[in-house]
Amino acid sequence: MAITGAISGVGKAIAVELAKYGAKKVLGARTEASLIEVAQHIRESGAEAMKLVTDVNKKEDLLQLVHSAVDAYGRLDVMINNAGVAHISRIDELDVDGWEDMIDTNLKGVLYGMAAAMPVFKRQQSGHMINIISTSGLRIVPTQGVYASNKNAVRTLTEAFRQESDGNIRITGISPGYVKTNLVNTVKDEVKR
Repeated sequence: MAITGAISGVGKAIAVELAKYGAKKVLGARTEASLIEVAQHIRESGAEAMKLVTDVNKKEDLLQLVHSAVDAYGRLDVMINNAGVAHISRIDELDVDGWEDMIDTNLKGVLYGMAAAMPVFKRQQSGHMINIISTSGLRIVPTQGVYASNKNAVRTLTEAFRQESDGNIRITGISPGYVKTNLVNTVKDEVKR
């Protein structure tokens, strides 16, 4: 299993919980110190965990994450595309840099993760892609327009692949509601945070 955004919030919770069931995993995230901490915590519980500094904005990093899992464990059964950022603002505030960061991380990062895992899944004739989405893509509210549009795009992508799949490669979209995670720390405006 490979997990992006594995150092906090939903990604960390997935990694820690699945460790209880013996899942072997490669944890990917941008912050090496936090990766070391999470991987160590999982190993101390008696489970296996590798870590790899991974920026989902870089296709090469996701390829390396997937290849590390295959090299270590002989296969990849699950790819969890979880990494995400949220820059909350009104659209007319024109936070173009925030928009680009969300598109690169929340949408392109998922696509890059899928592209990295897909050849392995095809070769194995099995695999499960899990995209962490958000209920923000279902209930549109002010200041979340661009974030919600990213999450809607991932929802559409996930459903499209589900329809295209012959069943050997499965895909699941999970849309949590508000979860107390570090994602809120990516909101720059303190009042909105």
